[in-house]
Amino acid sequence: MTGAPAQKVLIAGGGIYGLLTAWWLAKKGVAVEIFDKGPLPCPGNSSHDEHRITRHAYGKLEHYARMMPRAFKAWDTLWDDLGVSHYHPTGSLYCLRVEDGWYAPTTRALDEMGIGYHDVPLSEVAEKYPYVETDGLLRAVWTDGTGLLFPIRIMTDVVVRLLELGVKLHAYSEVTEIDPEAGTLVANGKTYSGDQVVVSTGPWIDRLVPGLRGVAVPSRQAVAYLAPPPDLMQAWRTAPIVVVRDVGAGLYTLPPRAGARLKVGDHRFSREGNADEDRTATEHDLSAIWPGFNRSFARSGEYGLIEGRACFYTVTEDEGFIVKSLGARGFCVSACSGHGFKLSALISWGLAEALTGARPAATVGDWAAAKLSTEDWR
Repeated sequence: MTGAPAQKVLIAGGGIYGLLTAWWLAKKGVAVEIFDKGPLPCPGNSSHDEHRITRHAYGKLEHYARMMPRAFKAWDTLWDDLGVSHYHPTGSLYCLRVEDGWYAPTTRALDEMGIGYHDVPLSEVAEKYPYVETDGLLRAVWTDGTGLLFPIRIMTDVVVRLLELGVKLHAYSEVTEIDPEAGTLVANGKTYSGDQVVVSTGPWIDRLVPGLRGVAVPSRQAVAYLAPPPDLMQAWRTAPIVVVRDVGAGLYTLPPRAGARLKVGDHRFSREGNADEDRTATEHDLSAIWPGFNRSFARSGEYGLIEGRACFYTVTEDEGFIVKSLGARGFCVSACSGHGFKLSALISWGLAEALTGARPAATVGDWAAAKLSTEDWR
């Protein structure tokens, strides 16, 4: 990207990255217009969900773990502006059913950041967490610095705040073409001009940025909303996030807290599917969840399926974010893998910094890929 800092930015895509990039820019006095092919917020966007995890524990992705303290601060900035927090701290319980190298880098990073954790004696797991199946469990680890974000609530409040800040929202306006050299886009057949154009269209991104085809790969993922056995409901209502690491499974289970339902999904990426597909989960989608769930949770056969839903991530080989310039007047941002939402407040801040010239645009991609610390990105 070359030229003067942007005074007007057009954003294709009204998911969490489009909305939060607009928010950071509007707070800096930049004129912003957002375009989305659906309503705002859009139920079809990848970021539209009841609750998502945020955490400091990151396994082998230590470089992203080190970004999390600043990510939490970025969310706090948003809560202060909205006048309400959509974060609910829970702590998390990691149930390790296989030795896969997760423990050492995780605890190393947590020690570095000063985040608490401890092993839960296996003899105490059944009493403290009666929904966990202890047979085959090798290790149970509690970590602090973990909680729930509530995407639908966040995006709804941000949309209202953007209107207060004067951002123009173009719902039901599908962007079919961008010109990153001219800073223009075409939506519903009409051409719009700005100083910069940003593409933030999630699993549809390669349709406007063909260079990302095969790099940021759409991945259809299933989640199941469940009804626990009635006598376990109170235990779940006070439960932490439960993450299972097992052979052939990478389950994350979000408890029914603060008005959300019990949700379970499998973090393993399908790396297949078309983002235009129906979002109702099929039996095939859900088949990725049940074997690991049955091994990992006590009385698993007594849980009822309330809803099965499919969502789409974009995934790169290294699970790294893509933030890159497109020509003289364009940028694209792709949140790659399931950690996209938790880092969205921070990554969108960085993109806004680059667009306004507050930080070097040439190296924003390295920063977003955690190759540069914020302190070194100057």
